[in-house]
Amino acid sequence: MSLDMPGTAEKEHFGRPSFSVKKKTYLTLWTDEERAVLKLTVAQQAAFCEEHPDAFSPLQTKLGKHGWTSVSMAHISERTFRYAMDLAWRNVAPKWLVPTRQAPPKG
Repeated sequence: MSLDMPGTAEKEHFGRPSFSVKKKTYLTLWTDEERAVLKLTVAQQAAFCEEHPDAFSPLQTKLGKHGWTSVSMAHISERTFRYAMDLAWRNVAPKWLVPTRQAPPKG
């Protein structure tokens, strides 16, 4: 799913698969905990946490104050996750790369 995003590369980040574009990480998977961590804006994070409080929460570290968001995969639809992941990708992708991908429908 993540590798469908233009310019995405997969690498290990502290033993976990992470996905980045132009060396900027937007997604890390915590498969053992059935969760993902996305790089959202603070406003996006607030909106998702309000709309889906069982699925989205700010990271409990300082990174959470900068939009890094934990996503419980057990409490979210695939469509909503794809939408959030697309936003995370757009947040870090170079401006010239963003128009190469059509935005998915909002979850």
